[in-house]
Amino acid sequence: MIISITNTLDGKPISDYLGVVSGEAVLGANIFRDFFASIRDIVGGRAASYEKVLKGARDASLEDMRAEARTLGADAIIGVDIDYESVGKNGSMLMVTSSGTAVKFA
Repeated sequence: MIISITNTLDGKPISDYLGVVSGEAVLGANIFRDFFASIRDIVGGRAASYEKVLKGARDASLEDMRAEARTLGADAIIGVDIDYESVGKNGSMLMVTSSGTAVKFA
């Protein structure tokens, strides 16, 4: 399934807009506290272990959105937006959400 941040897809005329689809993933870690506590994980100014966890959460969020679009019979999801937000007590969790519009091609 095509997933795009654009609102149109070249060469793919849209015949039907099926509605908004979304996906969510929540990480149960205080990324900021743990970041400073595990300074040794930083290589070249980047925290590779956290990047891996964030990528996994983003992928899970996109897969949830894709599954919802499949149930609607969609060919693609356009206008996709991915957001990252701190939630929970004292911002102790990170939520990754993705949303877009499920569409059918002509």
